[in-house]
Amino acid sequence: MVIDLCYLIYYFQLQSIGVILLSGCAGILSADFSSGLLHWAADTWVIIVKCNLLKNHQKHFLFLFKQGSVDLPVIGKNFIRPFREHHIDPTAITRHDFIETNGDNFMVIILPLGVMASRFSTCSNDQIAHSYAWYWYLFLFSVFVCVTNQIHKWSHMYTGLPKWVQCLQDCHIILPRKHHRKHHVSPHETFFCITTGWLNRPLEIVKFWKILEYLIESATGQKPRADDFKWAEKRN
Repeated sequence: MVIDLCYLIYYFQLQSIGVILLSGCAGILSADFSSGLLHWAADTWVIIVKCNLLKNHQKHFLFLFKQGSVDLPVIGKNFIRPFREHHIDPTAITRHDFIETNGDNFMVIILPLGVMASRFSTCSNDQIAHSYAWYWYLFLFSVFVCVTNQIHKWSHMYTGLPKWVQCLQDCHIILPRKHHRKHHVSPHETFFCITTGWLNRPLEIVKFWKILEYLIESATGQKPRADDFKWAEKRN
């Protein structure tokens, strides 16, 4: 991340500032939407998706999904369970250290930022200039992806927050506490974006999540969040 930032500063030109701002905003919005989509999927559909496959393969796949999302190898414990548990104990995230909170997200961005650093060191100046706006998009998208869980954690902290974090929340540059509180009203069916929260209201206005849920329910016959509390009985 530091290497990429140094390259971006090195190749910066004043006349490209407008494109940089546009690319940066697009990257931040993409990170916010990605956080909402993953959050929605983990909260809503992961364990009840059905696959219409050939008969000789169908039994295997239905068995995999019927195990319950919390039981799925790797994904269940590390991805799905924290989201479901978070509805029961929203402040649990505030008791996690930095690595536990952010480690997975930082690992996700290693590959794209590594490829970007490699291209900076091997491509010609003309090639870099041609892709410069894309690099800013990818960089800010990656940065906001890797700090999403930290921002989410801050939205549940009501004491001990640094002044600069409170200022960013008050200016709605990152997810504000009051804004995120709307998601924690049962049945947890709205305001899924947890990076900046900028897209929550627009997505609600166009009923994005409801339409998506309607399409999936029509295709599978399964209702969203039908199993929302069953997983809580699983403690191993």
